[in-house]
Amino acid sequence: MSSVEVHRAGDRFRTSAGWLESSHSFSFGQHFDPSNTGFGLLLVSNDDIVAPGTGFDTHPHRDMEIVTWVLSGGLVHQDSEGHNGVIYPGLAQRMSAGRGILHSERNDSWRLTGGAEHTEPVHFVQMWVMPDEAGIDPGYEQLEVDDRLRTGELVPVASGLPEHAADAAIRINQKNAGLYVARLAAGRTAALPTAPYVHLFVALGAIDLEGTGPLATGDAARIEAAEAQRVTAGPDGAEILVWEMHAALR
Repeated sequence: MSSVEVHRAGDRFRTSAGWLESSHSFSFGQHFDPSNTGFGLLLVSNDDIVAPGTGFDTHPHRDMEIVTWVLSGGLVHQDSEGHNGVIYPGLAQRMSAGRGILHSERNDSWRLTGGAEHTEPVHFVQMWVMPDEAGIDPGYEQLEVDDRLRTGELVPVASGLPEHAADAAIRINQKNAGLYVARLAAGRTAALPTAPYVHLFVALGAIDLEGTGPLATGDAARIEAAEAQRVTAGPDGAEILVWEMHAALR
């Protein structure tokens, strides 16, 4: 039987560091709750706002698939494998930490474009899942998916699920997990995937989840034995991030 556990935006762990406002769906950093250390294969889902000219200085990661989805602004990525670039809304990005990688992430707004300095915060969601195998080569991949999102459908943007081998924007090294994104116009409806574990996060706007009720910006639903529940966008539309998972960490 399917079960749904709703977690409201206001109940998330929060980190405030002046340059950073971060809301954590699961235990993270100094915030630890043994009953909330992840869901399915998803260990981290951080909703971050980083001030202009600031960001995360160079730091290490190991044995983790890290997917970053930008909601507004631009995020500059640089890593020890020589990858660099700006992540922006509609660009899917994955970093495989593998046997070890160093990277930094900073707000792109300090850059000058056409002689004008941009001073907006960058708002993004970063999600971590465990890979299938430890100690793989570090890797990086990104791809523009903005055109596909205009369909209003759930778009597989980062996946290792076999059924997405041909249509996922970018691949992750985890055969039991995949991330979808949908940008829903007001009143538009979409069906969630059928899977043992589904994590639904309302990144922007508001939705109504079939059988559960309204979810606002920052709210999440952890659904077990999901059976294609439908979501309907509110009057201002919505952007949702949906993980389909066929295994869980034990």
